[in-house]
Amino acid sequence: MTLQVVNSPFDEKQTEILNQLLPTLTNSQKNWLAGYLAASQTVEAPAGAGPAQPQAQSAPAAAPARTITILYGSETGNSQTIAEGLSDKLKARDLKVSVSSMDDFKAKKIKDVEDLFIVTATHGEGDPPDNAIQFHEFLLGRKAPKLENVRFSVLSLGDESYEHFCQTGKDFDNRLEELGATRIYPRVDCDVDYEELAEEWVNGVLTKLEEEQGSQSTAAIAEPTPAEQPIYSKSNPFSAEVLENINLSGRGSNKETRHIELSLDGSNFSYEPGDCLAIYPKNDPELVKQVISTLGWNPEQTVPINKQGEIRSIQEALTSIFEITRLTKGMLDKAASFFKNDDLLKLISDNEQIKQYIDGRDLLDLVKDYPPADLDPASLMHWLRKIPARQYSISSSWKANPDEVHLTVATVRYNSCGRDRTGVCSGEIADRIKPGDVLDVYVHRNPNFKFPFDESTPVIMIGPGTGVAPFRGYIEEREELDLKGDTWLFFGDQHFRSDFLYQVDWQNWLKKGYLSKLDVAFSRDTEEKIYVQNRLLENAKDVFAWLEKGAHIFVCGDEKRMAKDVHQTLIQIVSEQKNVSKEEAESYINQLKQEKRYQRDVY
Repeated sequence: MTLQVVNSPFDEKQTEILNQLLPTLTNSQKNWLAGYLAASQTVEAPAGAGPAQPQAQSAPAAAPARTITILYGSETGNSQTIAEGLSDKLKARDLKVSVSSMDDFKAKKIKDVEDLFIVTATHGEGDPPDNAIQFHEFLLGRKAPKLENVRFSVLSLGDESYEHFCQTGKDFDNRLEELGATRIYPRVDCDVDYEELAEEWVNGVLTKLEEEQGSQSTAAIAEPTPAEQPIYSKSNPFSAEVLENINLSGRGSNKETRHIELSLDGSNFSYEPGDCLAIYPKNDPELVKQVISTLGWNPEQTVPINKQGEIRSIQEALTSIFEITRLTKGMLDKAASFFKNDDLLKLISDNEQIKQYIDGRDLLDLVKDYPPADLDPASLMHWLRKIPARQYSISSSWKANPDEVHLTVATVRYNSCGRDRTGVCSGEIADRIKPGDVLDVYVHRNPNFKFPFDESTPVIMIGPGTGVAPFRGYIEEREELDLKGDTWLFFGDQHFRSDFLYQVDWQNWLKKGYLSKLDVAFSRDTEEKIYVQNRLLENAKDVFAWLEKGAHIFVCGDEKRMAKDVHQTLIQIVSEQKNVSKEEAESYINQLKQEKRYQRDVY
């Protein structure tokens, strides 16, 4: 806006100065200036006028901005991305902001925080992410201080298919209120398709803070700041051509593990060891056909698929848009209001029965067991959730393969409730995807699983089964950079002959010196089952010596059994080798986590 001399109390020279100054001021500078002028009680009378008159009452100056602290608990990087995005938007408004992971924040400093925004994932069955464990324990423990001067809001990321959906965020939200903090904006719980709700929370927080500061441009501030986006992203995935689709499992294996190579030519994607490739899968056409037939719908009828009014045929919606292979409690609760089935209403009133029912069942089971009455196809978007992308650890180096990405995928097959079933994405890859076909993909950064790239840092890698994938990419990249040094891989599976994934690669890298040690465990080749944790114990002295030399430990694979067993084994090794108590050994391992020397990618 340009100030005009006409009808202005300023002369031409003053007007010129103001027009040069005003466009350079930030919102907070304008607020301060307005407050400064409002504080003046009198104005200078113009020449020839009477005595100076008292200034008319003006709006009070804006309250000083409070310091903002943003903490994130992140397992795969989504919470970190949102937290840093919020920080950028707040800093663009000249607000004082600090952002950090929870394990980098000194928990006792929580009493000094003014405005606190928490963005956190929930891991597994209601547990906090690794980098939130200690802060979570402190805040929910007896030593947590009263927080009457703190204002807060929580954004919680989770997966509705788990019983304890968004539990960590709920824990923080409830506990902060118990400690006397004031909720400045309501908690928002997000399912795997979190972007829209997360953006609403971010804009809600911005709007609330702007109202507090009394800005004249609240609406503009609430708008998300445009950010430079890559051509292809999560919201606009790249259609990658499949170059190879190979069954790695040998004859006689109980498993089916596939090596997939995809072309990234034209995607503008890059990735680092430890990152994931996310794939948007399509549902099995035969399952889709059976669901539509059971409901008596016309597959070509169009239905809305989102709030923006986009439409697709029922066939395409159930194939490519909505998840139909997994039931959740939330989905059943929503479906009950559309099905008009009394037995379904009875089921959702009993949490234990719901847990038993949804385990291993899909949409076809639901519509057969609880037939809906006159179900409107247009209601799909209100009770089915979108198909979430499936993430796979990348098993190649971008530096070695700049136009490709490789994945190691275990095919999921099982029988449940009288029907044979397959994993949505792994089944599609194994049964329906051939070289020349395409998969919709994007790169998912994993800031919590990052490898060192220097020859002086020892690295211990523990990855049984497909958990070995990121380590193949890491060693391939070390070869590309000609980095040697101490690298030690622990790999395990069922049989040496049929399940030794990438055996030739590991042997070549051993020969060339890019991999310095390899210990394997094949559980079904011996009378007594041997696992990677057993090999760790057998090498306890050397493992501890490596740790004392500054080694970094990386664990990838199954969380429920392998990762927990490995964790306890590491504690045992430290306790025995250092001759300390279990509690002291746990502190040692926790310190490794704090120093980012113990990182896990578990699922």
